[in-house]
Amino acid sequence: MKVHHHIRAFEQVLASYDGKLPLHRHLVVYFKQNKQMGSSDRRWASRYIYSYFRLGKALKQLGALERLAIADFLCNTDVSLITEYAFPLAVPHVEKSIAEKVDFVKSQYPAFNLEDVFPFQHALSEGIDKTQFLLSLFVQPNLFIRVKETHQPAIQAKIEAAGISVTALSDTTLALPNGTKLEQIIEDQRLYQVQDLSSQKTGAYFKPQPYEYWWDCCAASGGKSLLMHSLEPKVKLLVSDVRETSLGNLQERFQLAGIKDYQKKVIDLLQNNDQILHHYEFDGILLDAPCSGAGTWGRTPEMLCNFEEHKLANYIKLQQTIAENVVKYLKPGKPLIYMTCSVFKAENEDVVSYLIEKFQLKLDAMTLIKGYKNKADSMFVARLIMR
Repeated sequence: MKVHHHIRAFEQVLASYDGKLPLHRHLVVYFKQNKQMGSSDRRWASRYIYSYFRLGKALKQLGALERLAIADFLCNTDVSLITEYAFPLAVPHVEKSIAEKVDFVKSQYPAFNLEDVFPFQHALSEGIDKTQFLLSLFVQPNLFIRVKETHQPAIQAKIEAAGISVTALSDTTLALPNGTKLEQIIEDQRLYQVQDLSSQKTGAYFKPQPYEYWWDCCAASGGKSLLMHSLEPKVKLLVSDVRETSLGNLQERFQLAGIKDYQKKVIDLLQNNDQILHHYEFDGILLDAPCSGAGTWGRTPEMLCNFEEHKLANYIKLQQTIAENVVKYLKPGKPLIYMTCSVFKAENEDVVSYLIEKFQLKLDAMTLIKGYKNKADSMFVARLIMR
């Protein structure tokens, strides 16, 4: 039976995953090593493994197949062979809302508790709607791109012509189904930047001025710096990261974007860098801090399954130490933009309180950008001014 083929494929993928790589990267490696899998097999195996991890820590007492059938029912509006085989009573309900499907699962499995999916509600930042947030974990977030206002109509038309559903959220932001292969539709990669909607919204807190000198100190592949440059093309940038490979990716993206006036340095922000930066003063610092990433777990549900709350202490120490090692290079009256992709209060509001208490900083504004309302990641951003 074909369903047994699906089951074997899922079980083999699950057994092969040890959590060391992000799931999407692991699947690329796995499929290369198992070339006998056709495109349909790869598609179903990917769907099943992502659905499985979206169940988080709920119903851990059940076997993997039964948990998968429940998870796939909750995450999708079409019936899979595995749900049909292992949870047939759910089939007539598959097109209902997620909330209705959760109620149905509860009726069949009284031990099911939505809060077990993400058992950290007590640690959430203020203002999060817990039910909306929990339900959003069963939904794959969209792919978002940022474009120039003048290019938006043409890019949107080209995507629509390819038969892809696309929504204009603003003059510069388009939302597409996750997994859209944009490189096959828009050959000129200079015309867009892939950037989550909430990440784009952090730009409202930057407020750069022409010819100011800003430091993106945890730049990674440069998404926030590219956003900064789109807001103020005349800003000057120092970009740094502890990973040289990330800065290599950043350099490629900057070249595509036509950005030339910048410096880049490999810097470990857990160390004292006065020898490298002793004469530097900045008009603004972007600190997109290392964090749990809990605001992105709708996109990376494997992280939810592997997370343990005691790990928060390590992230908080990282955030505090990095802030201490960068804020001394900030000019008086200028902003530190502290950001995380976390929904945990300890990494967000509590770190801001620590920074205000320890340094000559005052809070200008802060918010948690609730991406779960828009099929996007959730992010925290605070704008702090050096006294």
